[in-house]
Amino acid sequence: MHDEDGYFGERVAATYDASAADMFHPDAVDPAVEVLAELAGDGRALELGVGTGRIALPLARRGIQVHGIDMSRAMVARLRDKPGGDTIGVTIGDFATTRVAGTFAVVYLVFNTINNLTTQEAQVACFRNAAAHMRPGGCFVVEVGVPDLRRLPPGQQAVPFHVSPTRWAFDTYDVVTQAMSSHYFTIANGPAEHRSIPFRYVWPSELDLMAQLAGLRLRHRWENWVRAPFTSESTAHISIWEKPIDQKAPRSGVNSRAGQASCP
Repeated sequence: MHDEDGYFGERVAATYDASAADMFHPDAVDPAVEVLAELAGDGRALELGVGTGRIALPLARRGIQVHGIDMSRAMVARLRDKPGGDTIGVTIGDFATTRVAGTFAVVYLVFNTINNLTTQEAQVACFRNAAAHMRPGGCFVVEVGVPDLRRLPPGQQAVPFHVSPTRWAFDTYDVVTQAMSSHYFTIANGPAEHRSIPFRYVWPSELDLMAQLAGLRLRHRWENWVRAPFTSESTAHISIWEKPIDQKAPRSGVNSRAGQASCP
């Protein structure tokens, strides 16, 4: 990692909202907030990888008490600078292992952020951490793309996803380890600059097994936040796993005796 903020330090945080502007548009935000608010009900919400508050802030404006976990102080500083940013509780740390007090009606991990955990072990730990924070009947929500390996002909490891006169971007894949990296080349008034971020892609069925290991069961899987059916042609999915109401509390010391609202 480049610094204590990981791969989302000051350089990335300074332009993050602008670089992901489409994801901040109401068409992208509002349907997600609607689903999460419904799942939260009268309970609390925990966002893993809260970042600059793209989802946490509008969810809080719906009257939901939101807490976030994030490793990047630079990203969280942007959250704090926004209206309402001081109402979001944030714990700095690795969201795969960091614990916060109390239990939550919904824990969520959006915009492919599960892939920022670059080993299967870390992804499994994330599911267990989410489950430890959930009250019985609570839900864990993950939004992530379906690995785009059908675009890889034999022998090819790279897939471009942006080409312009000043910016080139492509993903590279290792189909043995499921490691991938996104590479960005930018040319602006001088030499080209290169930036890369490592990920680990993960299949829906693999996520279901991780959920099972954490004591969770699949409740819903949709193609998008407006609940379109998930099909073999879907390029992404919203998956919701539920913690059974009759499941015993974890021995981690996290309080899980709060109310027992079920997923819709």
